[in-house]
Amino acid sequence: MKRFIVAVVVLVALAAPAAASADGGGGGGAVYTLTNSASGNQLVVYARSASGKLTWAATRATGGRGTGANLGSQGALALSGDHRWLYAVNAASNTISVFAVDGTQTKLAKVIDSGGAEPISITEHDGRVYVLNDATPNVVGFRVTSTGLSAISGGSQPLAAADSGPAQVGFSPDGQHLVVTDKSSNTIDTFAVASDGSLGPAHSQPSDGGTPFGFAFTPSGTLIVSDANQAPSSAATAYSLASSGQLTSLSGAIQTNQAAACWVAVTPDGHFAYTANAGSGTVSGFRVGPGGSLNLLDGNGVTANIGVGTHPLDEAVSPDGSFFYILADGTHQLKGYRIGSGGQLRAVSTVGGLPAGDVSVAVS
Repeated sequence: MKRFIVAVVVLVALAAPAAASADGGGGGGAVYTLTNSASGNQLVVYARSASGKLTWAATRATGGRGTGANLGSQGALALSGDHRWLYAVNAASNTISVFAVDGTQTKLAKVIDSGGAEPISITEHDGRVYVLNDATPNVVGFRVTSTGLSAISGGSQPLAAADSGPAQVGFSPDGQHLVVTDKSSNTIDTFAVASDGSLGPAHSQPSDGGTPFGFAFTPSGTLIVSDANQAPSSAATAYSLASSGQLTSLSGAIQTNQAAACWVAVTPDGHFAYTANAGSGTVSGFRVGPGGSLNLLDGNGVTANIGVGTHPLDEAVSPDGSFFYILADGTHQLKGYRIGSGGQLRAVSTVGGLPAGDVSVAVS
């Protein structure tokens, strides 16, 4: 494994957790996105008001470089569960940036080697961080320590497919498995996570739909995966995840009636899921049933019309489930919507000026 290179930045923990300034009590919070610029990657921070409106707050260098183009992945940013730390990938530098955060207050704490080539997705659970490296391709684990991140012995595993096109890595809600979707092989890998953070080998199986891309879990453990190319349009599929790592389709591939459903967000209560449909400029909302059933909120699959040519990508929901934020890649904007009681989306905010290639959304 590569030697882990620490940037010349002292790790500083902020005194108050970001959760104190998040959604509790109907207050505001922060929204983060990543420029992914080849000339110098940057974290862009917006203040989020109680009404969901966004206001630019800060831009911080990550200490690494992006690719300048879409990464074809979900989860290039990841907030820790307590919202005190934010992790970002620098795909062209093969590094991870660690930010100490308290709402809109951010400090670059550390930059480390990703343990592979071209990191594109990252996830955190209970003091453990795992990154997905596209070009290697592998997943690599780190433990959060008082001095930052340290590599986990036995925490690295290759992906199952030799010709791999991974899209996302993410934890199951109980922290006992990692999931990786693979667009090229139409497979989904699962990895058992031991108590010491070491990983079992990839357990790979075909996806139920075509071109599995982004995903998100409900709190009860139902896995919702987007199927970017599932004729005649695109789709989403719900799975259960067994302790063995085996996935079982609960819904079958449910058509969005839209093109290129690639990114997925789920509300904190697990009642609603949303796919960003890059090819149609729309968002499709689904009601998630107790047994993992998926039903479109709108028959035509258009819960929000982002606009022709907007090419919507990464998306995220606020911790209290009140707001939904999405990148409009084609117009270089970040858009916000209020989530209604029935899952409907109503526009509340738009900010522009983001660079081409901007990726990922995280919300506190």
